[in-house]
Amino acid sequence: METKGALTVVCDGGDEAEAARLAASLGAPLAEADDGLDAATLVLHLAEDGLRLEADGMSLRPDFCDMLPRLQTGRLQRELLVRAAKIKGATGVPVAVDATAGLGEDSLLLAAAGFEVTLLERDPVIAALLEDALRRALNDERLGTVAARMHAVQGDSIDYLRNLEVAPDVVYLDPMFPGRTKSAAVKKKFQLLHHLERPCDDEQTLFEAALAARPRKIVIKRPVKGPHLAGAKPSYSVAGKAVRYDCVVPPRAED
Repeated sequence: METKGALTVVCDGGDEAEAARLAASLGAPLAEADDGLDAATLVLHLAEDGLRLEADGMSLRPDFCDMLPRLQTGRLQRELLVRAAKIKGATGVPVAVDATAGLGEDSLLLAAAGFEVTLLERDPVIAALLEDALRRALNDERLGTVAARMHAVQGDSIDYLRNLEVAPDVVYLDPMFPGRTKSAAVKKKFQLLHHLERPCDDEQTLFEAALAARPRKIVIKRPVKGPHLAGAKPSYSVAGKAVRYDCVVPPRAED
């Protein structure tokens, strides 16, 4: 599968066979070193410590260890997303589908809260970064149990949601436009990711696909003063200073 922009895979101390597999799957050339590449070239760099995306002097290597402070007992239950996704009276292990997974940070919160989470990411480069971060998390004793509940799928979330045979408890959507954030670090991250894909521009279709999955609840991340996704009024919202989670509880069919 080809990416939207020019991409080069560089192997520098990483697994050469894995680098070759990545390059072939992404339709990208493979280089042994990036010394001769232009600074503006988008590079997926495979080294001993994993994958990172580089361009224009910026570098992005997702690492779930950065999220460890937010997973601590007590703090996790105060996370707005965890509060919004909670299913009252649920029995067994709750199931969530993160239809806009990106680099998986929100999915990590859901998995730490006990959800079995499917992470859907349509862009193959972002999906590769996500899968690499998950592999490293699985081998970390602090994250392994949580990461084992996270399952990355590269593909179109709309098709996936429309064809689910078993309804999940929660479908999570995060179609926020990243330009609204004030964090310089987050802006840099999204500048790199925008080399690959743009934020969701078909909110209506995404929301309808989430409904088609027949979840008990749809949780939608929005700017705190942003409009409702696809104009759909939520059943209720959980809001903080900068972000709001709109919760849509669809009517359930009679048993």
